[in-house]
Amino acid sequence: MKTQLIEIIPMISAHWAEVANIYKEGIETGMATFEKEVPSWEYWDSQHIKTCRLVATMQGSVVGWAGLSPVSSRCVYGGVAEVSVYVSPDARGKGVGEQLMKSLISESELRGYWTLQSGIFPENKASIKLHEKSGFRCIGFRERIGQLNGIWKNNILMERRSKTAGL
Repeated sequence: MKTQLIEIIPMISAHWAEVANIYKEGIETGMATFEKEVPSWEYWDSQHIKTCRLVATMQGSVVGWAGLSPVSSRCVYGGVAEVSVYVSPDARGKGVGEQLMKSLISESELRGYWTLQSGIFPENKASIKLHEKSGFRCIGFRERIGQLNGIWKNNILMERRSKTAGL
C-alpha cells in the first residue's frame, strides 16, 4: 500500500471551508470541544494567534489543522498558548495529528512560546495519546468544568514546556 504524503503548510483564509468542515466533524463527536457551532472565519481569526496556524494536506485536500489561542491578555502570559489540533475522520491514524503537532510546536518555539497547554475531555483518548507522545504531561484535572448539551464535562489539563523558548 502506498503511503500518502502529508504536507504541513500555513493556514490561510482560503482554507477555511475545509478547516470549518473538519472542525464541525470534531464538534459532532461531542468529545473535542465545548463549542457547539463552527464560528465564522472572521471570529475564528480574531481568537487565534496569527503566526501559529497550520493545515495538513494530502493530495491537495486539507485533512487536518492546528492553531494556537492566547490564554490571557496579561503580558506575563505572552509566551503561553492553548493548542487546537483537529484531524478529518478519514485521515485519522495516518500520522496527520503527529505531524501537525510537531510542526505547531516547532513554529511556536520559533515565535517565542515557552508553554503550550490543552484541556482535553478524558474520553478523547486519541488526543491524550497525541499530546503525551508530543511531550505534554498531565498537570491537573478539572471536574465538571462546563456543560456540553446539558451534560457536565471534565477536562484533563496537559502542558508542554519548551526546552528552547523562554529560557
